[in-house]
Amino acid sequence: MDIGTKIRAIRNRKKITIAQMCEGTGLSKGFISNVENNNTSPSINTLNTIASFLGVPLPYLLLEKKHNMRVVRNNSRRKSSFNGLKIEHLTSKGGLRMMMVEFPPGTTIGEPHSHEGEECHLILEGKILAEQGEDSVIVEAGDSFSWNASVPHYVKNVGDVKAVVLISIYSDTELIDVL
Repeated sequence: MDIGTKIRAIRNRKKITIAQMCEGTGLSKGFISNVENNNTSPSINTLNTIASFLGVPLPYLLLEKKHNMRVVRNNSRRKSSFNGLKIEHLTSKGGLRMMMVEFPPGTTIGEPHSHEGEECHLILEGKILAEQGEDSVIVEAGDSFSWNASVPHYVKNVGDVKAVVLISIYSDTELIDVL
Protein backbone atom coordinates (compact mmCIF):
# COMPACT_ATOMS: atom_id res chain seq x y z
CA MET A 1 0.00 0.00 0.00
CA ASP A 2 1.17 3.50 -0.81
CA ILE A 3 -0.45 5.31 2.11
CA GLY A 4 2.44 7.73 2.65
CA THR A 5 2.32 9.14 -0.87
CA LYS A 6 -1.43 9.67 -0.52
CA ILE A 7 -0.96 11.46 2.83
CA ARG A 8 1.73 13.73 1.36
CA ALA A 9 -0.44 14.54 -1.67
CA ILE A 10 -3.40 15.50 0.53
CA ARG A 11 -1.17 17.58 2.83
CA ASN A 12 0.39 19.39 -0.13
CA ARG A 13 -2.95 19.95 -1.86
CA LYS A 14 -4.28 21.53 1.34
CA LYS A 15 -1.07 23.57 1.68
CA ILE A 16 -0.31 22.14 5.14
CA THR A 17 3.32 22.09 6.25
CA ILE A 18 4.87 19.17 8.09
CA ALA A 19 5.30 21.52 11.09
CA GLN A 20 1.55 22.28 11.07
CA MET A 21 0.78 18.59 10.79
CA CYS A 22 3.08 17.82 13.74
CA GLU A 23 1.33 20.44 15.84
CA GLY A 24 -2.14 19.25 14.83
CA THR A 25 -1.51 15.54 15.33
CA GLY A 26 1.09 15.44 18.11
CA LEU A 27 3.35 13.31 15.89
CA SER A 28 7.04 14.06 15.39
CA LYS A 29 8.47 15.52 12.18
CA GLY A 30 10.67 12.45 11.69
CA PHE A 31 7.73 10.07 12.12
CA ILE A 32 5.56 11.97 9.63
CA SER A 33 8.45 12.05 7.16
CA ASN A 34 8.90 8.28 7.54
CA VAL A 35 5.17 7.73 7.02
CA GLU A 36 5.09 9.93 3.91
CA ASN A 37 8.12 8.12 2.48
CA ASN A 38 6.54 4.73 3.24
CA ASN A 39 9.42 3.84 5.57
CA THR A 40 7.09 3.00 8.44
CA SER A 41 3.60 1.57 8.75
CA PRO A 42 1.55 3.58 11.22
CA SER A 43 -1.10 1.93 13.39
CA ILE A 44 -4.76 2.32 12.53
CA ASN A 45 -5.08 4.65 15.51
CA THR A 46 -2.27 6.88 14.17
CA LEU A 47 -3.74 6.79 10.66
CA ASN A 48 -7.08 7.83 12.12
CA THR A 49 -5.39 10.80 13.82
CA ILE A 50 -3.74 11.80 10.52
CA ALA A 51 -6.99 11.34 8.56
CA SER A 52 -8.94 13.45 11.06
CA PHE A 53 -6.34 16.23 10.89
CA LEU A 54 -6.34 16.18 7.08
CA GLY A 55 -10.16 16.11 6.99
CA VAL A 56 -10.46 12.86 5.02
CA PRO A 57 -12.18 9.60 5.98
CA LEU A 58 -9.81 6.91 7.23
CA PRO A 59 -10.94 4.38 4.58
CA TYR A 60 -9.79 6.80 1.85
CA LEU A 61 -6.21 6.47 3.08
CA LEU A 62 -6.50 2.68 2.94
CA LEU A 63 -7.90 2.41 -0.58
CA GLU A 64 -5.62 0.90 -3.17
CA LYS A 65 -5.24 3.04 -6.29
CA LYS A 66 -7.35 0.67 -8.39
CA HIS A 67 -10.30 1.39 -6.06
CA ASN A 68 -10.04 5.17 -6.28
CA MET A 69 -12.29 7.33 -8.42
CA ARG A 70 -12.46 6.42 -12.09
CA VAL A 71 -13.07 9.12 -14.67
CA VAL A 72 -14.37 8.46 -18.18
CA ARG A 73 -14.00 11.56 -20.34
CA ASN A 74 -16.78 12.50 -22.74
CA ASN A 75 -14.63 11.83 -25.81
CA SER A 76 -13.47 8.45 -24.42
CA ARG A 77 -16.87 6.85 -23.83
CA ARG A 78 -17.56 3.54 -25.50
CA LYS A 79 -20.49 3.86 -27.89
CA SER A 80 -22.64 1.14 -29.37
CA SER A 81 -26.03 0.66 -30.99
CA PHE A 82 -28.85 -1.84 -30.58
CA ASN A 83 -32.19 -2.00 -32.46
CA GLY A 84 -31.69 1.58 -33.73
CA LEU A 85 -30.82 2.90 -30.26
CA LYS A 86 -27.64 4.91 -29.71
CA ILE A 87 -25.93 3.91 -26.48
CA GLU A 88 -23.15 5.73 -24.64
CA HIS A 89 -21.56 3.64 -21.90
CA LEU A 90 -20.83 6.32 -19.30
CA THR A 91 -19.09 4.44 -16.48
CA SER A 92 -19.12 1.29 -14.40
CA LYS A 93 -17.96 0.19 -10.98
CA GLY A 94 -18.27 -3.38 -9.80
CA GLY A 95 -21.80 -4.54 -10.58
CA LEU A 96 -23.06 -1.00 -11.33
CA ARG A 97 -23.21 0.34 -14.91
CA MET A 98 -24.52 3.64 -16.19
CA MET A 99 -25.40 4.48 -19.78
CA MET A 100 -27.22 7.12 -21.78
CA VAL A 101 -29.56 5.74 -24.43
CA GLU A 102 -31.02 7.75 -27.30
CA PHE A 103 -34.32 6.43 -28.69
CA PRO A 104 -35.29 7.90 -32.09
CA PRO A 105 -39.08 8.36 -32.44
CA GLY A 106 -40.90 5.01 -32.44
CA THR A 107 -37.90 2.88 -31.45
CA THR A 108 -38.01 0.22 -28.75
CA ILE A 109 -35.60 -2.02 -26.90
CA GLY A 110 -37.17 -4.89 -28.84
CA GLU A 111 -39.37 -7.56 -27.34
CA PRO A 112 -39.98 -7.54 -23.58
CA HIS A 113 -36.93 -9.09 -21.94
CA SER A 114 -35.51 -9.78 -18.50
CA HIS A 115 -32.09 -10.17 -16.89
CA GLU A 116 -30.61 -10.24 -13.44
CA GLY A 117 -30.38 -6.99 -11.51
CA GLU A 118 -32.06 -3.69 -10.76
CA GLU A 119 -32.54 -0.74 -13.13
CA CYS A 120 -33.15 2.97 -12.56
CA HIS A 121 -34.10 5.31 -15.42
CA LEU A 122 -34.19 9.10 -15.69
CA ILE A 123 -35.86 10.60 -18.75
CA LEU A 124 -33.66 13.48 -19.92
CA GLU A 125 -35.58 14.27 -23.12
CA GLY A 126 -38.75 13.07 -24.82
CA LYS A 127 -41.61 10.73 -23.91
CA ILE A 128 -41.19 7.02 -23.09
CA LEU A 129 -43.63 4.16 -22.59
CA ALA A 130 -42.30 1.83 -19.87
CA GLU A 131 -43.96 -1.55 -19.30
CA GLN A 132 -43.20 -4.26 -16.80
CA GLY A 133 -45.52 -7.18 -16.34
CA GLU A 134 -49.02 -5.68 -16.10
CA ASP A 135 -47.74 -2.17 -15.26
CA SER A 136 -47.59 0.45 -17.99
CA VAL A 137 -46.73 4.15 -17.70
CA ILE A 138 -45.78 7.05 -19.96
CA VAL A 139 -42.94 9.12 -18.54
CA GLU A 140 -41.52 12.39 -19.80
CA ALA A 141 -38.42 14.55 -19.33
CA GLY A 142 -37.64 14.86 -15.63
CA ASP A 143 -39.56 11.71 -14.65
CA SER A 144 -37.82 8.60 -13.38
CA PHE A 145 -38.69 4.98 -12.72
CA SER A 146 -37.02 1.83 -11.48
CA TRP A 147 -37.68 -1.89 -11.52
CA ASN A 148 -36.40 -5.34 -10.81
CA ALA A 149 -34.97 -6.35 -14.17
CA SER A 150 -35.72 -10.05 -13.66
CA VAL A 151 -39.36 -9.28 -14.51
CA PRO A 152 -39.85 -8.90 -18.29
CA HIS A 153 -39.82 -5.23 -19.29
CA TYR A 154 -40.21 -3.10 -22.39
CA VAL A 155 -39.37 0.52 -23.27
CA LYS A 156 -40.49 2.51 -26.33
CA ASN A 157 -40.23 6.13 -27.48
CA VAL A 158 -43.88 7.17 -27.98
CA GLY A 159 -43.08 10.81 -28.75
CA ASP A 160 -42.49 12.68 -32.01
CA VAL A 161 -38.89 13.58 -31.12
CA LYS A 162 -35.90 11.61 -29.86
CA ALA A 163 -35.94 10.50 -26.24
CA VAL A 164 -32.79 10.34 -24.13
CA VAL A 165 -32.73 8.13 -21.05
CA LEU A 166 -30.05 7.83 -18.38
CA ILE A 167 -30.04 4.19 -17.22
CA SER A 168 -28.24 2.67 -14.25
CA ILE A 169 -28.14 -1.11 -13.93
CA TYR A 170 -26.94 -2.95 -10.85
CA SER A 171 -26.29 -6.68 -10.60
CA ASP A 172 -24.42 -8.84 -8.11
CA THR A 173 -22.88 -10.69 -11.04
CA GLU A 174 -21.22 -9.38 -14.19
CA LEU A 175 -23.78 -8.76 -16.90
CA ILE A 176 -23.12 -9.34 -20.54
CA ASP A 177 -24.19 -6.12 -22.21
CA VAL A 178 -27.95 -5.82 -21.86
CA LEU A 179 -27.99 -3.08 -24.49
